[in-house]
Amino acid sequence: MKKLLMASAALAMLGGAVPAAAKHHAKDGAEMVDTDLQAILDHERRADDQARDVYRHPAETLKFFGVKPNHTVAEYAPGGGWYTKILAPYLAEKGQYIGVNFNPAPLPFPEDRKAAMAKWGEEFPGKVAEMTGLPAEKFKGLTTGDVTDEMAGTVDFVFIPRMMHNLMRWNAADNEIRALRKLLKDDGTIGIVQHRAKDDAPFSYANGGRGYVRTATIVNIMETYGFELVKQSEINANPADTADYPKGVWTLPPRFAEGDVDKEKYATIGESDRMTLLFKKLP
Repeated sequence: MKKLLMASAALAMLGGAVPAAAKHHAKDGAEMVDTDLQAILDHERRADDQARDVYRHPAETLKFFGVKPNHTVAEYAPGGGWYTKILAPYLAEKGQYIGVNFNPAPLPFPEDRKAAMAKWGEEFPGKVAEMTGLPAEKFKGLTTGDVTDEMAGTVDFVFIPRMMHNLMRWNAADNEIRALRKLLKDDGTIGIVQHRAKDDAPFSYANGGRGYVRTATIVNIMETYGFELVKQSEINANPADTADYPKGVWTLPPRFAEGDVDKEKYATIGESDRMTLLFKKLP
C-alpha cells in the first residue's frame, strides 16, 4: 500500500493519474516492483519515447545499475532528453539529477558552436523543467569544464548512454572521464550502455567512427582511468544486429542512414546491440 501511495504522489507531481498496471516485468521475466519508476515510465509525457523502451529497457537498466531515488546521479551528454525525462522526476524529491555535458573547448567544433555549448549548463535546468513540468531549481547542469574542487566526490552514479564512441572519435576520453571520475564519491560507480562491435571486429571499424566499439576497448579505457568492471548484463543485447554496416550504427533505427534502401529489413532488426557495463571507482 505504501508503494502505491508513493506512486500516486509521484504521478500527482507529474500531473497525471496512476496507471492501471503499476507493475513492470523485466526482460527475463522477473517482476520489477519499483512502482514510482514505473509510474514515470508510463506517464503521457513519454508517449513519443515509449516505443523505444523495447530496445532500451530503462527499468531493467536502472535496476541493474543500482540507481535509487535518493542518489545524486549525473547523466552524461543528455542530448535529446530520453533518459532525462525518466531520471529527473525519479530523483527530484529525494535525490539530485545533474546533466553533465562535454567541455567544448578541446573538441573539433566551430568556435561559434563551442561558444553556444559553453552556456549549456546554465540553460539545461530550464530545459528539464519544460520536459518534466517540475521546477528548474530542482536540477543542475554543467559541462566537464565547470567541475570544481568543491564538486569533487559529490555524485553517487554517472550514467553514460551511447556516448563512448564519440569520446573516442573526438579524442576526448582523457579530459571527460577524468572530470567524471572527479565528480564521483569514493565508492561511486559509472554505468555505460554502448553500441557493441563484435569482439573480432577490426579496430578500423570499431574505433568509434561508426558508433560501434568492442567491449574490451571500453573496459581497457575505463581501467586506464581508475575504474574496475563490476558486472555486465545482456539487458540491452540485440543478436539480430550484425554490427557491420558501411554507414555504421546509424543504418539502424531511428536514424535509417540508408534512407528507404532496405528500410524494412533494418526496422525488423531494430536498434543496435548494446553492452551494459557497471564500473566502480578505485582508490
